[in-house]
Amino acid sequence: MKRRKLEENIFKGMMFIALFLVFAVLAGIILVVTVKGLSSLNLSMIIDTPKGGYYLGKEGGIANAIVGSLYLMAGATFLAFVISLPVALALQKEYLGKRFADFTRLILDILWGTPSIVYGAFGFVVMVFLGLRASLLGGIIVLTLLMIPIMTRAMDETIRLVPFELKEMAYALGTTRMETTFAVVLKQALPGIFTAIILAFGRGIGDAASILFTAGYTDEIPSSLLDPVASLPLAVFFQVGTPVPEVQARAFAAALILLFIVMVINVIARLLGWRFSKNIVR
Repeated sequence: MKRRKLEENIFKGMMFIALFLVFAVLAGIILVVTVKGLSSLNLSMIIDTPKGGYYLGKEGGIANAIVGSLYLMAGATFLAFVISLPVALALQKEYLGKRFADFTRLILDILWGTPSIVYGAFGFVVMVFLGLRASLLGGIIVLTLLMIPIMTRAMDETIRLVPFELKEMAYALGTTRMETTFAVVLKQALPGIFTAIILAFGRGIGDAASILFTAGYTDEIPSSLLDPVASLPLAVFFQVGTPVPEVQARAFAAALILLFIVMVINVIARLLGWRFSKNIVR
């Protein structure tokens, strides 16, 4: 009895230590980025584009990177959602056989684990073959490919958690598979679907490798899908590597803005998930 109690206390202690480490890492990231970047964060940096000599410490801002990241993520998140949701629904046993569904999940898991630089290299080769240059469209397409396996698998696992008894009751009332999917399954899975979108969004907005060769970089805000576009991850990458202390501080300010965007999107998604979780049958 004492041995079991000791084992229980040891594992409880390990759980609390792991939980503390998670909070400590998050707090450390926020603290470092805030301390190093807050002094350089001002209204001009948010609303202005880089001026002449910006990368030498002179005037200007990163509005091009902020707007560019929002453009990239709005397009990629929308396309990934439009593709991922039907695929996640099709993976359920009402539509596909178990073997084919499991094989598809394996492919998606492999794609999920594929390094983002591979997506970037693939996109670059395809763009060269088609005679396209780095552009907003290229960045959106590559980020969409990067986000699809993440969003699809997360949605798939959420939908699989919907109790089958609910589906049986709907079928007993005479509904079709499609009506049951939209009226019952999606309604129950909405909080998890929001979480899946956030997981993919967080991976996409912070990625630099996949868009380095496909989206390019520019000091201007793009006016069309075929124009090159800047992004916050690349803004951080280019500025933190300069020898000018003022520019390095701006890199941390850009990282702070990126962190703020991710946190705001997470909070909104959690609020929406909480709102729709009232309809869930537990």
